Amino acid sequence: MNGRTKLELMWIGKDQEPRLEPRILLEDPDLSYHADFRVSENDIFDNRLIFGDNLLALKALEQEFTGKIKCIYIDPPYNTGNAFEHYDDGIEHSLWLSLIQARLKIIHKLLSVDGSLWISIDDDESHYLKIVCDEIFGRNNFISSIIWQKKYSPSNDAKFFSDVHDYILVYAKNKMSFKLNLLPRTEEQDKRYKNPDNDPRGPWKPSDLSVKTPNPRDIYPITTPSGRIVMPPESRSWVVSKEKFEELVKDNRIWFGKDGNNVPSVKRFLNEVQEGVVPKTLWLRDEVGDNQEAKKEIKAFNKDDVFTTPKPERLIQRILQIATKEGDIVLDSFAGSGTTGAVAHKMGRHWIMIELGEHCHTHIIPRMKKVIDGTDQGGISKAVNWQGGGGFRYYRLAPSLLEKDKFGNWVISKEYNSTMLAEAMCKHKGFTYSPDDTFYWKQGKSTETDYIYTTTQLITREIADQIQEQMAEDETLLICCKAFTVNPQDYPQITFEKIPTSILKRCEFGRDDYSLSIAQIPNKEKVEQVDLFGEENGQ
Repeated sequence: MNGRTKLELMWIGKDQEPRLEPRILLEDPDLSYHADFRVSENDIFDNRLIFGDNLLALKALEQEFTGKIKCIYIDPPYNTGNAFEHYDDGIEHSLWLSLIQARLKIIHKLLSVDGSLWISIDDDESHYLKIVCDEIFGRNNFISSIIWQKKYSPSNDAKFFSDVHDYILVYAKNKMSFKLNLLPRTEEQDKRYKNPDNDPRGPWKPSDLSVKTPNPRDIYPITTPSGRIVMPPESRSWVVSKEKFEELVKDNRIWFGKDGNNVPSVKRFLNEVQEGVVPKTLWLRDEVGDNQEAKKEIKAFNKDDVFTTPKPERLIQRILQIATKEGDIVLDSFAGSGTTGAVAHKMGRHWIMIELGEHCHTHIIPRMKKVIDGTDQGGISKAVNWQGGGGFRYYRLAPSLLEKDKFGNWVISKEYNSTMLAEAMCKHKGFTYSPDDTFYWKQGKSTETDYIYTTTQLITREIADQIQEQMAEDETLLICCKAFTVNPQDYPQITFEKIPTSILKRCEFGRDDYSLSIAQIPNKEKVEQVDLFGEENGQ
C-alpha cells in the first residue's frame, strides 16, 4: 500500500462470511396470482415473490440476475433495541453489521452498471451503515443522504429529541453510469408562472438578471422605460453582456415591472423550462407521505395487524421516479408489507420481493391480489390511474441439497427429485439450466458447446460410450453422478465428478436461517478486541 493508511470499520465476526448454498427456487402455483385478462399491453406477469431467508434468496437470484437489477430498495431492521412484532429489531451491533454486510455484497453484484441502491435507516446505525457501504460500493459511488420526514407530531415522552425523520442512503453501482431522473413538475410549481403582459409565448416568471460572481465587463448602467438608471447590486454583475441584454429587450424577454420602473429581470417561460425538477435531499411528509399515511394504506388490506413503521406508497414512488423507468427491474429483499412491489407494479416496473416472515402471506399476498384485481385504489393508485392487471409467481426456497443420514454422512436430500437435482447442480457448477429436447444428457450449459449432466445412477462404460458417440467433436461434458466405473482418461471430452463429494466443501449445507441471532455472535476468544476503526499501515 506504499505506506498509506487504510481506514476500515471493524467489528466482531466481520471476517466470518457465510458460505452460502446456491438454492433453487420452487414455484407454488396455488399461491401465485395473475389477472384473468390483460388490462393493457404493458401488463407484467413475471414478477416474483420469494418466501424464505433473504440472504439465501439473494444468493438464489445471483446466477440469473447479476448485473440486471436497476433499483434495489431495502428497509432493514433499524437495530434500535426495541422489540418489534414483525422483526427482531434489537440485534447486537456487531451482528447487525454482519447481517447487512453479507447482503450488501450480493446486492452489489445484482445491480446493473447504471443501477442504484436505496436504504432506509435511522440515526442508530446510519453512520456505521455508510462506512460499510463505502467499503463495498466505494466512497466515490455515494450519491446522497436523503432526509425523510416520517411523522409530524412530536413525541412528548422523548428523553432527548423527538425523532421525526429517517434517512435514505443512496449509492450507485457506478456513479459515472448512473443517471438521475427529474421529478415531474407539480401544479404548485407551474402556478408560479403568470402572464401579466399577455406575452403570446405563454406564462412566465421573472428571474434575477444579476449574478454573484461579478464580471467587470458585465457591469454597466441600464435605463428603465421610466427613465430610471439602475446598476447591478453591490459585488454582483449582470448575468449577460450589454449586447446580449439589448437582444433580450428586443425579444421582449426583459421585464421592468408593470410601471416600467423596476430593476430588470429575465422572463423564464414555462414552455421553455426543463420538463422536470431536480430532486432535493429533504423530503417532507406533504410531498411523499409519512408513517401514519402508510398505516392507513395497510389497514385497507389487513386492518387487524398493522406494521409499526411502514413506508408510504408515495415515498417509494418518489424513489422509483428518480431511479427507474418503465420496464426496469426493482428488488426489495426486506419486503415487509409489500409496499415496494405494490408501487412498482402500479408504475409498470418488474419487481422481485423477498420476505421470510409470515406477513408474506398475511400482508403481501392479499395486498398484491387487490393491486392486480384493481380494487386497491389507495396509495398512488389514483395518481397513476391504476386499473389493475399483471401478476406474480410465488416461490419458496428449495431445501438444502444435502442432508446427513443416520450415520452422519452427507447424502442427497430425499426431497430432491431428478429435475430438482439437475437444476441444483447447474447452480453449484455455474451452468445455466436448460434441458435439451433431443439429448437427455444436455441438462444445462455454460457455453454453446459445454454441457452438464447430473444423475444418481451408476455411470458404466456402456452409458459413457453411448453419450460420447452422440457428442460433437467440439463439445465437452461434465457428468455429476453418485459413482462411475469408467476410466476417465478414456473419455477426453468428458469430466466425471461424484456427488456429493464434488460440492461438499463449496458451501454450507443444511442451514435455512441466516437472519442471525444473538447466540451466533462469535466467542471473544476468536476476536480478542473490537475496534470501530482498524488501521492497516501497509509498510
